[in-house]
Amino acid sequence: MKPVAIMVAISVTSWAGTAVIVDRRTSIEVLFGMLGPLAAVSGTWLVAEWIYRQRPGQLMSVMVAAFVLKMAFFGTYVVVMLSVLRFRPLPFVASFTGYFIALYLLEALYLKRLFSERPR
Repeated sequence: MKPVAIMVAISVTSWAGTAVIVDRRTSIEVLFGMLGPLAAVSGTWLVAEWIYRQRPGQLMSVMVAAFVLKMAFFGTYVVVMLSVLRFRPLPFVASFTGYFIALYLLEALYLKRLFSERPR
């Protein structure tokens, strides 16, 4: 649970810093660019950590299923944000991409640490 709190704190802090600098519309687009990746990474982390501690042999199949679900989620999320909510592509996509890369890197580091905790 602590990694999720850290990822949320980093994301919200970076968004708040951005919101001070940019106009209101851009800050909302940046916020929504952050929320999709943050929700996906947080959900994946919570499930992966629980499965790894309870039934480590099933982690790979759960992660593959999560990958497929996240592909559908991200495709739908981006279409809704750009087509339905009519966010401008540049601020939304730049934010989405930046948070996506940063949060998945952070999740990978947390997974590495989780895997190193268990004796081989």
